[in-house]
Amino acid sequence: MSFVLDPRLEADTRPVCDLTLSTVRLMNDARFPWLILVPMQPNLVELTELDPDQRHLLTEEIDGVSRVLGSIMSADKMNVAALGNMVRQLHVHVIARHDGDHAWPGPVWGVGTVEPYDDRAADALIGTLRNHLTGA
Repeated sequence: MSFVLDPRLEADTRPVCDLTLSTVRLMNDARFPWLILVPMQPNLVELTELDPDQRHLLTEEIDGVSRVLGSIMSADKMNVAALGNMVRQLHVHVIARHDGDHAWPGPVWGVGTVEPYDDRAADALIGTLRNHLTGA
């Protein structure tokens, strides 16, 4: 069986790049600089389903993505979470937070109304992220 991205993640995000283990996606909400890493392994629900080497690699990818997003966005705080209550497919949220953002200091989930990126802004951010994450 091959990897298939959950349709809800597909609908709510834009592709950024693929890393060794994970595909990186930009959440389509311009209020929050928010990336999602999805390990490209079929039928994963829990972190514990990854073997030890994959868990280590995922941790390294989260670290790299967090550092890049935090630096690009001049974040005051980075939030990292793997909830999976609404979308069961294993995925990790990496969110750059700023003092005074729309949800500060609470979590970003369920706050206000989503403000989708316009295509030009999304393409520019994705290009910058891709360049920093892959060197391409």
